[in-house]
Amino acid sequence: MSYASVIEYLYGLQKHGIKLGLETMRLLLNRVGNPHASLRVLHVGGTNGKGSTASMAAAVLHCAGRRVGLYTSPHLVDFRERIRVNGQMIPEDRVEALLARLRAVLADDLHPTFFEMTTALAFLHFAESAVDIAVLEVGLGGRFDATNVVEQPLACAITTIGMDHQEYLGHTEAAIAFEKGGIIKPRVPVVVGRMGPNAEQVLAHIAKERVAPLWRLGREFSLERDRTGRLVYRGATHVIEDVECGLAGCHQWDNAACGLALLEAAEQGGIPMDREAALEGLRTVAWEGRLETVDEEPKVILDGAHNPAAADVLARYLTDYAVQHPASRIILVWGMMRDKDHRGFITPLLPVISEIVLTQAALSRSATVHELRAALDEWSGPVLETTLPTDAVTLARSRAKSHDLICIAGSLMLLGDIKAAMRGCDLSPVRG
Repeated sequence: MSYASVIEYLYGLQKHGIKLGLETMRLLLNRVGNPHASLRVLHVGGTNGKGSTASMAAAVLHCAGRRVGLYTSPHLVDFRERIRVNGQMIPEDRVEALLARLRAVLADDLHPTFFEMTTALAFLHFAESAVDIAVLEVGLGGRFDATNVVEQPLACAITTIGMDHQEYLGHTEAAIAFEKGGIIKPRVPVVVGRMGPNAEQVLAHIAKERVAPLWRLGREFSLERDRTGRLVYRGATHVIEDVECGLAGCHQWDNAACGLALLEAAEQGGIPMDREAALEGLRTVAWEGRLETVDEEPKVILDGAHNPAAADVLARYLTDYAVQHPASRIILVWGMMRDKDHRGFITPLLPVISEIVLTQAALSRSATVHELRAALDEWSGPVLETTLPTDAVTLARSRAKSHDLICIAGSLMLLGDIKAAMRGCDLSPVRG
């Protein structure tokens, strides 16, 4: 089976949609030898920040000389972005071979979803690549996510709790925290990032029930500037000074803190944290689509924010940018999925942006420009619209001066369309 055929097969699995539960995943993995059972795992969940935290932890481990598997979702352009060893995407021939083995054990009684099949593929690749440690980002929720078949990770982290995917996870932060807290395992340390008191209380209760050591940002660990302006990490056993974060935005300090705490918590599993590797990993980490600068004059940034909590973070960054660059206008290129909270997303951004260009990713579940415009009934600034994302960027550039800022946000799918166009390459038909 060719790589193109494999991708077409995976694309077809998306018809099964999202199916929460672990029974199918356990059966599938059992039929290929339970590759996940041989892995030492760091498990990272949360509403926002989990991908950044996972990538930072993986970068630090790589700088320490470890062989590191990193599993994240979604991809932006190429399906293989999801599965990496030491930063290198899984080769196409490995995707072909491993998917053939997985398909061979399905029979008529097993119908995995796209995410279940992809997660099993990652476990096989990591096991057969003899990684020292695998860093796994939760796909959706936690309790019934396919990655949660891992029974004894070295440590886990839950970065933030916010309102997203309510149709699957519940309609309050407490309910969502309960689902995401499902990755907490008995006696396994859990790192908890910045979140509201109700969500933190739920996670603390789960940790107490499972006798899991609880590490909370701002209590058991922190990353803050000292009196001299240096960033200093203070954990249970480590103090690391002169920290620099390669990812833009002050909110990434929280993610960096969670990443370092996760590694510190994992030391009991025989993975010592190296200070120099921590500094180098955080300084050099790269994570596409998170306040990523892709051009200058005018400056163009891509950000995958797609829910109200992430929009709040983006608004703080743009507000700081506006203060530092008072002559710059900020033009927002905005596209979202139909099932997201359009008004909740755009409201915190309106005070800082100068005009908006509406667009939509090339997906059936993308909100139309007309649906997005309905959330702008209280906005009096300029609104332009064009269906194709590349046309939207061109339009924004035509209206920007060299010192302005163009921010493209609202959907990782939108960012994928634009990055593929910028690279001049095809976009994987598998999305989401």
